[in-house]
Amino acid sequence: MDPLSHLLSLYPVQTALDVRCRFGAPWVLQHGGTPRGVAPYHLIVHGEAHAGELTLQTGDIIVFPQGGAHQLHLGDPAGATPPRSVPGLLRLESNDGDGPQTDILCGEFHFDLDGSAGLLAALPSVLVVRTAGRPEAQSLRHLLRMLQEEAETPRGGSEAIIRQLASALFALLIRTWLEQSLAVPGLFGVLAERRLQAAMHGMLTAPEKPWTLEALADTSHMSRATFARLFKQAANATPAEVLTQLRMARAARLLEAGRHAGDVAEAVGYQSEAAFNRAFKRQYGASPGAYRRGGASRNPD
Repeated sequence: MDPLSHLLSLYPVQTALDVRCRFGAPWVLQHGGTPRGVAPYHLIVHGEAHAGELTLQTGDIIVFPQGGAHQLHLGDPAGATPPRSVPGLLRLESNDGDGPQTDILCGEFHFDLDGSAGLLAALPSVLVVRTAGRPEAQSLRHLLRMLQEEAETPRGGSEAIIRQLASALFALLIRTWLEQSLAVPGLFGVLAERRLQAAMHGMLTAPEKPWTLEALADTSHMSRATFARLFKQAANATPAEVLTQLRMARAARLLEAGRHAGDVAEAVGYQSEAAFNRAFKRQYGASPGAYRRGGASRNPD
């Protein structure tokens, strides 16, 4: 498994796609803030939209990973008429504007509240990916076209097809964002830094190993000092902090699969179950036993 696929497998994301907007200018789409762990997104399938100082065109995708309140519009928002809602496979929002038309697909990414904190911290407050005329975005552009076709002309199986296509959206979005961005923070910054990829691969594929700073530096053919400096610059965290985060994410997936805490502790590199329990509880707010029985939302043992 490649490093990005491995990383994303540790942080499962649920994707909801439930609204289709068809607006004629002037129009405005107000979106209030969402709870932590819910990231709204908008796919511009046709036309133009403005979000703050950003101008979005056909094929652009905008995501708000931190769930911030935002407004999309075209034309003078003061002259926009209230949208009408029509139920359907995807709820249709439309208006009476007779200006240039914009079609948008809207949904949300849902992250695990506690376990995905590191992943969310690595994402900007506003994430924009452009697909028009971008060779690296070809797969994402094809996915958007298929979503648009199924949403606009529903046929047998359209609901299942939209659900399956939407589930691939986040991975394609992140891959394209990494390929388009000059500077990427956090966990993704380590993946984007070619010189650190071997160390990241080692931590992802063998979290049970007794990784030391020297051992990680050796995988990257660097001195300890150079490796530590480059890693901190890319991840805004130390190698030990990232290793712990990856180990706890892996532990959560194993606990969800029904593995016992003692087995999981060994699988992620802890010789002491007590030390593993403390580390896991700091990350997830619940003991491994409580998490295995019902997730971090349950009360600890």
